[in-house]
Formats: sequence, structure tokens, C-alpha cells
Amino acid sequence: MLTDDFDYELPEERIAQRPAPRGESRLLVLDAEGPDRHRRVRDLSALLRPGDLLVVNDTRVIPARLFARRRPGGGRVELLLVEKVGPRTWDVLARPGRKARPGTVLDLAPGLAAEMIARPDDPEPGPGGGDGRRRARFSEPVEPWLDRLGHVPLPPYIRRADEAADRETYQTVYARSPGAIAAPTAGLHLTEELLAELAGRGIETAAVTLHVGIGTFRPVTADLVHEHRMERERYEIPEETAGRIAATRAAGGRIVAVGTTVVRTLEGAAAAGARAGATDLFIVPGFRFRVVDVLLTNFHLPRSTLLMLVSAFAGRERVLAAYREAIREGYRFYSYGDAMLVERRGEP
Repeated sequence: MLTDDFDYELPEERIAQRPAPRGESRLLVLDAEGPDRHRRVRDLSALLRPGDLLVVNDTRVIPARLFARRRPGGGRVELLLVEKVGPRTWDVLARPGRKARPGTVLDLAPGLAAEMIARPDDPEPGPGGGDGRRRARFSEPVEPWLDRLGHVPLPPYIRRADEAADRETYQTVYARSPGAIAAPTAGLHLTEELLAELAGRGIETAAVTLHVGIGTFRPVTADLVHEHRMERERYEIPEETAGRIAATRAAGGRIVAVGTTVVRTLEGAAAAGARAGATDLFIVPGFRFRVVDVLLTNFHLPRSTLLMLVSAFAGRERVLAAYREAIREGYRFYSYGDAMLVERRGEP
């Protein structure tokens, strides 16, 4: 299977730079026809069935983007916190990588510095600085500094600096567990009022946690899909959620995943037989789904692992045809864009 099989052309003006009000984004219902095909997220309670279970990802985005000055010289370096590996130590993505080799000291603020140290089993970065992956040992725990120094790690296709409003709009209303460096963006559409309306119709909500990591920013560069390797991401499924999924299944209800991160969590846990751990599951056409029946998802980048997952879920040709339709109809794409509601159907 070729990576090019998941390509499409998107006019740049279709990339959303700011969110619509929650609940007001457009919703393309893949299995509907005529006017019922083009709805709003606020219509979700009319599109799901009593007895369905909505599963959300309650990870919370941390202000993980930091700016520092190299010692000596004062050259600017950007750090993206990726994963905590010790009380004062994080794996980071440094840009430019050539300015953050092991041994380099970076000043972030009076009283806070970071020393770049070698990552185990990592080759020495090349002349260009490699891919910028580093390990940083901070002079003290960095978490208390993040509210003051950190920036919301908006995706690179949002071509503006983060703003104060992004601390709220790039966070779901049910975000509880800090640890993500990107939002589970399908959940950005949901409001407390919509969740209450769903509950009133017999559509309950349960939560899992998957901390969205650096893989979100990693493009598929291999020509062949199977040569791509996913980054591991930590997940947890509470016992209560696992029980509610089982009860919903037994009663004939459907499992509705809010976003691809929920799909990876539920299907990764089913494959591993564990309710907690880390998953590097790569879902492509031909994958056999065990848990998820319906998916609420945003429109994803060409050639991305997320587009491959949605294509596995609903059929590549159907999904790409829906993307072309969405472009014609003026839908907004990517993290702050519009959404699709998809029932599981895979490739014929």
C-alpha cells in the first residue's frame, strides 16, 4: 500500500486558523444523503441512538512549548516537552537541533535553566542537528513554570502565534489528566450542554486517557505505508469505562469514539489485552476493529496516519470522496476545523 494512496489537494484557505464556537462547526454525516448529509455538531443527539456510549479522551494539553537562550551566545532555542522521564528530566524536541547538542545549557528564565544530556541508545546528532530529539535536565521541576513560560503547542499549519484564548479553545471541556502536547481535536466541538442533551436521550459518556504525543507532528515520509513506525503513546482505560463498554455491547448499543485517539486507545487495549500501558498501534486499511462502531472525527492532513485510520474505518475511496465533497462545500479542515460522523465499514 502506497502512502500516495492517501493524498489529496487542499486549498490553503480551507485550513482553519481559529475555531468556530463550540457546537457550531459543520458536520458531514458520511452515511446520510441529501440535506441530512450536511449538519452541525450540535445535531449530534439526533444522529446517535439511545443506548449508544460516547467515549471521550480526557487528556489535558500542557503549555509544552518553551523558548530559551543558549549559554553562551544567547542564540534562541525552542523546546517542546515530549515526555517526562524523571523528576527534573524530559525528552524534548529542540529547534534548531544544532544549538542544543548534549552539554549545551539553555536559560529559560531567572532561576530556571536546562542542560541537554544524551538520550540512551541515541546516536550522536549529525552536523545538521539530527531530528532535534534531545533529553533536557532542568535545574528544578519545570511544571510550576509552565503557566507563566509555556505556550500552547499549536500545530505548525496554524500560521500564527498562540494567543491567550487558545488556552481554552485548544482544550476539551472535559480535559482532566495533564500530559498531552496536542489536543484530541474532535472533542473540541463538544459542549457541556450538548453532553447533557445526549445524556437526556440515553446516550451516556465515558472517558479514557491517551496522552497525545510527538507522533501527531510526525509526517509519513516512507513511500510504503508499512514502513512507517508509530510513536508510542501512554493510555489508560478506567475500570468503570471498561465496564460501561461491555454493558453497552451486551445491550446492543454502539461504541461511539470521539476522535482517532479514542480509537487507538480502545483498539490498542483490545489488541494488547491491557487497560493501561503504551500503544504504537498503526491502523491502516485491512485492520480488524474489535470495539468501535461509530467515529466522530475532524478532517486530517494528506498522507497522515490519522487519514489512514479513518480510511481503515470507513473505506479509503469513500473517505477521500467525502473529503473532496467537503472541500467543494467549503468545510474547514484540521485541528480547528469541521467534523465528520462515520460508521464503521472498511474497504470492500
